[in-house]
Amino acid sequence: MRAKTTISISEARKKIFDIAEEVQKPGIYYTFTEKGRPKAVVMSYEEFDSLMETLEIMSNPKIMKDIRQAEAEYKLGKYVTLDELKKELGYGNEAFLLADKGKKKYKTKRKK
Repeated sequence: MRAKTTISISEARKKIFDIAEEVQKPGIYYTFTEKGRPKAVVMSYEEFDSLMETLEIMSNPKIMKDIRQAEAEYKLGKYVTLDELKKELGYGNEAFLLADKGKKKYKTKRKK
């Protein structure tokens, strides 16, 4: 469940560093109000980025059509397992290693 906290902008101003730290936890966000009305929402960048990516995917009719088609085919059993795919592509029992590209950038030092 998402933990929503509603506070005034004036109160938020006093606690902004604590709020910025707290919203780093999954599902935590703050609604700031002005004169009792919602004015802004603060959440972690990761959650915001994920939300925007989801909205982008869901607003693309072609992608959504492909997703619905894939779900229907899965329900009908029209899929192959990873082992079946490897066999079909001619891979033996070699181990596969998948890794995300790291976000951290490394620079090498040049010798003079």
